[in-house]
Amino acid sequence: MKSTREGDGVQSETPERPTQAIESLFGDRADVADRYHSWLAEHATVRGLIGPREVPRLWDRHILNFAVLAEVVPEGASVADIGSGAGLPGIPLAIARPDVSVTLIEPLLRRTTFLDEVVADLGLTNVTVIRGRAEEKTVRKEAGLVDVVTSRAVAPLGKLAGWSLPLVRPGGQMIAMKGSSAAEEIQRDMKQIRKAKGKDPVIVEVGTDVLDTPTFVVQIRKQ
Repeated sequence: MKSTREGDGVQSETPERPTQAIESLFGDRADVADRYHSWLAEHATVRGLIGPREVPRLWDRHILNFAVLAEVVPEGASVADIGSGAGLPGIPLAIARPDVSVTLIEPLLRRTTFLDEVVADLGLTNVTVIRGRAEEKTVRKEAGLVDVVTSRAVAPLGKLAGWSLPLVRPGGQMIAMKGSSAAEEIQRDMKQIRKAKGKDPVIVEVGTDVLDTPTFVVQIRKQ
């Protein structure tokens, strides 16, 4: 049954918990995913990391939508999530894939403080938080070269490639979540992608067996 809540002058419906999808993606760690959902709904909104209107869509639009990245991340991979914000997509990925080590890279102190608290509370021993920007030399030194760099659609693809690929080991990849404009961005930004030592960009649909609306990602290999 759906319920309503009011906060900050916003009245919204809270949909039922998508139990089947949660159990499919997180398995015996579904309880950890539930606690992360509570952190986003109860704390990230108050601290300005998630908009209040996003609360009814946290599962579908944020947590599950990002957890399906697990489909394209190799077993045992090292992952850096740039511009992590409230931990998306890095934390859902780390919950779904305890075999993967995830470094959350975020420049704002209030966000890294939140991330440190969440990681500690959820007991995510496979997650590290770094405060800084991906393009900073100190961050690159601390994070080291990783197998995969993930990101949301926080910038044009060419700019994302310039931030992401220097953190990727040769033969690794960046995975950027993009929408319907992905093909156009690849064509438009190919020069920047090549300059960043990227090659063979492909668009991959993930979550087809779990989500009502699958997620599209762009994968770019590092030369």
